[in-house]
Amino acid sequence: MDFGLSTEQQLLVDSVRAFVEAELVPYENEVEKTNAVRPELIAQIRDRALKAGFWAANMPEELGGGGLDHVALALMERELGRTSFALQYAVARPSNILRACVGEQIDRYLKPAIRGERVECLALTEPGAGSDLRSMKTRAVRQGDHYIVNGTKHFISYADVADFIVLFAASGEEQTGKGSKKLITSFLVDKGTPGLEVRKGPNSVSHRGYHHCELIFTDCKIPVAQILGEEHHGFDVANKWLGATRLTVATQCVGRAQKALEMATQWAATRKQFGQTIGKFQGVSFKLADMATEIQAAEWLVMSAAWKADQGTVQDQDYAMAKLYATEMLARVTDHAVQIFGGMGLMEEVGVERLWRDARVERIWDGTSEIQRHIISRALLRPHEG
Repeated sequence: MDFGLSTEQQLLVDSVRAFVEAELVPYENEVEKTNAVRPELIAQIRDRALKAGFWAANMPEELGGGGLDHVALALMERELGRTSFALQYAVARPSNILRACVGEQIDRYLKPAIRGERVECLALTEPGAGSDLRSMKTRAVRQGDHYIVNGTKHFISYADVADFIVLFAASGEEQTGKGSKKLITSFLVDKGTPGLEVRKGPNSVSHRGYHHCELIFTDCKIPVAQILGEEHHGFDVANKWLGATRLTVATQCVGRAQKALEMATQWAATRKQFGQTIGKFQGVSFKLADMATEIQAAEWLVMSAAWKADQGTVQDQDYAMAKLYATEMLARVTDHAVQIFGGMGLMEEVGVERLWRDARVERIWDGTSEIQRHIISRALLRPHEG
């Protein structure tokens, strides 16, 4: 088995890392202090990412995207993970769910997103429907050739910047052996549609500058033509296209952990206490060893899942294992980094505390650690359940 990178893959890694250092890292402190990414900075990052060929790298070449395979995309995401989430998110990789667009939806939503002309956000979560998405209360009632939508979504990331929304709403019910089950439909909804209000949500301690909004739908009228996928089959669309987002989270966690290790190692090699550098004390050096080992293990899980995705053999549990381990690894690694820095690790000027804070959300969004364990254990038990 060859675990080395090809010449093309190494060139991609070097190019993305250089882009991150030149175009994103210089603005990290600004984003931390202001909790915002200026619109003109977003436009600047977009233009330079387009020029560098990094925009829509996850989309097929025939649609105008970068056409990267899953392994190459994972390498890119790892490097982007080394900087502020709000900044790297401005290097858009449009959601794969837009691949479900058909007909005029392709020219109205998919291709403009790939060209950098429009940006999307996903609206799934509600105040009473987090992991249990079937309990969502936002309803879409069909009236002729339109749906009327009422309800509230929250924790909707990037809705303040997005031009349109991929909305999931309960559109009916069906009876099953376990009782009534809601049917879910996904819609493409333009910002500015009458009956849709976007409100700024509460501030998060993780990923400053990347905001989570509330969406209020009040008799919002959406044409049937803007259904994404099939009516009542919104989860089919989500399950087909959104699984890989967990791999993205895992990969970025690896990149962020690598940065934390680099910072902690440099500090341990130069900080002196009791007449020697602190890296010579086992209490510190063993932490560094554990951090490096866990990062390597997480990267193998990530790259294995990416490779399987390219082979067409990836399973839900592969994504789940990568996300579960990488996100929990990042929590341990950043905590060790803060401990190695001591009191300075908690100072904003150093930057380690940002990595520590940012790590916390990774075990929650895109499926909590508990959900990932459920997916993995279910896959283990299913063959034995007859």
